[in-house]
Amino acid sequence: MRTLVLAAMIALALPTAHAAPAAQATTHRTQPPYLTAAIDDPARQADRADDARRKIAQVMAFAQVKPGDKVLELIPGSGYFTRVFSGVVGPKGHVYALWPNEYAAESQTDVANLRKLAGEPHYANVSVLTQPAAQLDAPESVDVVFTSQNYHDYPDKFMGHVDPVVLDRQVFKVLKPGGVFVVIDHVAPAGSGMRDTDTLHRIDPAIVRQQAESAGFVFDGQSDALRNSADPHTIKVFDKSIRGHTDQFMYRFRKPAK
Repeated sequence: MRTLVLAAMIALALPTAHAAPAAQATTHRTQPPYLTAAIDDPARQADRADDARRKIAQVMAFAQVKPGDKVLELIPGSGYFTRVFSGVVGPKGHVYALWPNEYAAESQTDVANLRKLAGEPHYANVSVLTQPAAQLDAPESVDVVFTSQNYHDYPDKFMGHVDPVVLDRQVFKVLKPGGVFVVIDHVAPAGSGMRDTDTLHRIDPAIVRQQAESAGFVFDGQSDALRNSADPHTIKVFDKSIRGHTDQFMYRFRKPAK
């Protein structure tokens, strides 16, 4: 009897044991091949350790970037997203990595490294741009404008107190009809507006949506992939207790097709 019971318990357990790999396989099959190839690119091997934490597949899917697209990435940092965008858009697309002059002065090493990256044949579809923070522009109309953890910087003193609404209008202008503006940033307490941009490096998601919609954008969706309910929203994003794991909102705004 004990043998029969044990056999039954094992039989019941087997489907559960295989459920996770099956779910992962299903997710992998539904992911576009070009996105899988871009993420698995051996040239970004050093980035792979951060992929799970930064939810790279979910972020790229949410941004709706595809082969042949033109992407304008604002304040690209280490180039983590730049490398994936490059792989997704391919040789018929292009990635413009834009550094506001004011931010570039604070991140000279990152700018130099990104220029070096753009000089490599593997990233021939990447161009590095520098221009005043208050005068955003692009060499051509683009399909996607993307910024991660930097929207909150524009109104701060070191960036020249750029009005985010002015930024949004400039983004609207460089986007093709139907193009999208993706904003990822650290969550500030509800109702705080832009109070914490220069202190905690956070911004209230509600004010971001209000600003973008005032510039003509239509709210096109949000993702909870980077949310973290354990973040108190009242400490600096660089605090060791939360750095790298802040609660982040991810919004997509669309320029009307007509």
